[in-house]
Amino acid sequence: MSIPNFTLYGDPANPRCELLHVEDIQSRSRGHDWEIQPHIHQSLFQIVWVARGSARIALDEVDHQAASPFAVSIPPGTVHGFRFAPETQGWVLTFSSQRLLDGNLEGTGPAFQALFATPTILEPGGDDPAVARLTALFTELDSSFLSPGLGDAPVLHWLTQGILWHLAQAAQRQQARLTPNPQPQALFTRFALLVEAHHREHWPVARYATLLGMSSPRLNRLTRERCGLGALDMIHQRLTREACRLLLYTSQPVARVAAELGFDDPAYFCRFIKRRTGLSPSSYRQSRGTPHEKNPRPPEASGAAGTI
Repeated sequence: MSIPNFTLYGDPANPRCELLHVEDIQSRSRGHDWEIQPHIHQSLFQIVWVARGSARIALDEVDHQAASPFAVSIPPGTVHGFRFAPETQGWVLTFSSQRLLDGNLEGTGPAFQALFATPTILEPGGDDPAVARLTALFTELDSSFLSPGLGDAPVLHWLTQGILWHLAQAAQRQQARLTPNPQPQALFTRFALLVEAHHREHWPVARYATLLGMSSPRLNRLTRERCGLGALDMIHQRLTREACRLLLYTSQPVARVAAELGFDDPAYFCRFIKRRTGLSPSSYRQSRGTPHEKNPRPPEASGAAGTI
């Protein structure tokens, strides 16, 4: 069994698809009893903006409850699913990066990188000026997308870029509340992006540090200050998250999972996972149940929202 891979939920995946698509949450979710089963988009990015309502969200191996207003940024390959409260209102924006960013990397590129470094739930708060602007932009994008004859009109790209920019600004304000010193945070973000890109290659910490223009001890101090983990622990945490994703949502043999994650020796991979989770890969898979049992649960009547 493999993780369901769609272009849009329920539609067959097209790896060469260059797409910009927006739809309201109700149009697809109501027909599925407000539940979107865990799946991936292999080469597409997605933003879910909930203006009113709540949802139980599955992002990789983590389940989370969130209440409006909130956004979810979903990089390619991230396992995600939703159990929306009935009549939740908002939009789902799905796009490929190439056409959206062509010719505008200076303006949109940094916002794009900030939003999609990791799967993230962004909660700007009802008093954040971005909330009304994002709802207005999504409303206009949805209307323009459905207008006959617009097709691939530039206005669709401009509105999408505006959404990314406002979400990135809201993310920066949220981050500033948590980390008042921006320079170390910028270095930490760059390290996190490098780990996201290269964790399967098993780079040593020194290689990351060199690319960031710092020593390994300084990089370790930075990561411990920002998240309480050493640099190597962060790399191993990312590898473990990817391994858990594959163990939970696919039926690949353990040896194949190990090879996919860059482990030459399956036995070493088994020891690595047991050290990180307390269980062997096979035991971890059995303890968490089969993939179809990992669907998001219905949202509770109330619950505090958070950030992943």
